[in-house]
Amino acid sequence: MSVLAATKLAEEFCRVRSQSLALCAPLTPEDMMVQSCADASPAKWHLAHTTWFFETFVLREFVPGYRPFHKDFIWLFNSYYNAVSEQPEKKLRSSFSRPAAEEILAYRHHVDQGVEDFAAGDVPEAARERIVLGLNHEQQHQELLITDIKHAFWSNPLHPAYAPGTGAIRSAGEAAPVQWVEFAGGVAEVGHRPAAPNGTALDFCFDNETPRHKVYLEPYRLASRPVSCGEYLAFMEDNGYGRPELWLSEGWNTVRAEGWEAPLYWRRGVAGWEVFTLRGFLPLADLRATPVCHISYFEADALARWAGKSLPTETEWENAAVAAPLQGNLLEANRLHPRAEEGASIGQQAAVGQLYGDVWEWTLSAYLPYPGYQPLPGALGEYNGKFMCNQMVLRGGSVATPASHIRAGYRNFFAPATRWQFSGVRLAEH
Repeated sequence: MSVLAATKLAEEFCRVRSQSLALCAPLTPEDMMVQSCADASPAKWHLAHTTWFFETFVLREFVPGYRPFHKDFIWLFNSYYNAVSEQPEKKLRSSFSRPAAEEILAYRHHVDQGVEDFAAGDVPEAARERIVLGLNHEQQHQELLITDIKHAFWSNPLHPAYAPGTGAIRSAGEAAPVQWVEFAGGVAEVGHRPAAPNGTALDFCFDNETPRHKVYLEPYRLASRPVSCGEYLAFMEDNGYGRPELWLSEGWNTVRAEGWEAPLYWRRGVAGWEVFTLRGFLPLADLRATPVCHISYFEADALARWAGKSLPTETEWENAAVAAPLQGNLLEANRLHPRAEEGASIGQQAAVGQLYGDVWEWTLSAYLPYPGYQPLPGALGEYNGKFMCNQMVLRGGSVATPASHIRAGYRNFFAPATRWQFSGVRLAEH
């Protein structure tokens, strides 16, 4: 590894690790203990588990004589890597009053120092790849940390604001009219595109983004922007949640069992619908032009049927995104909520806008392996491959996704009833 690459790796390690702590700065020790739903984890656990990843897969494996911080942390902060150890049930994470937050921070310092000392020497390529994987793993947990905090504060009867101040996300009026952008179809390449080597870039992809392969696409059209809150309200007002013909069978059963009548974080107030955000409650009237978020795959699919459209496949989405700049309303923008935008244009021709950031966009595609997929060897093979069942793919990142973490080939995935993520919908025509 070149000196420039080693310097870049060290800089990225410090930046990513510091960003996790910065996200926790507004939280009290009590906030960091909360686990408000089965999908979520306490903030304190996120800080510990991301540290566990570096200790387990880098320091324990590549540093001779490494002394672990605590003998029990190998299993206590394991998430689902069965080849490493047994682990506590996920639903019990909020009961870990010990170790205290101070000890978790000491654990992070111990492991950070170990990785920094190790990275200062001649790092084998295999170890470098583990460190880069660990950084991307931590960025995933930064996004989860934000979404988990939002759910925790929503569940609190006081509904505290994580980041008070709402001016940056208010958007009066309606969204700009949707324009339909045509794609000719034909043979397209899908999967991770390696960056051109320059000695400094930390080019990375997860194993589920490989191998790169060819697909055939029929002609299709994509909406120039995601569906807005105002448009979703029209679906609701047309009895969208009460019409079984719009819903997949499992979706209809979920709607009835859960009593859904609106996206997560919407409630009826005295003056109409209100939406809970990380900056507190806002009237829906102030957010009508912003992309709707916190909807499940079932809701996205039902909305598409109601509109006479469909969802795009993940390959259609990627085919549209490869030429778009990697920029948008992502974590570093600090808006913490989707923003309204009229969409992109090239000269006088409409283009697909808001592909990156704002909301993860549900696709029509089940989360399955690409042709020729091979998981990573050993315990790290459990990272993605074992979840390729009963999940749907989302693309594009959200307001909680770090800017350096997203790319055209990135495949996120969740069960179709999931709503606590910043998930929205873009419509397609086939």
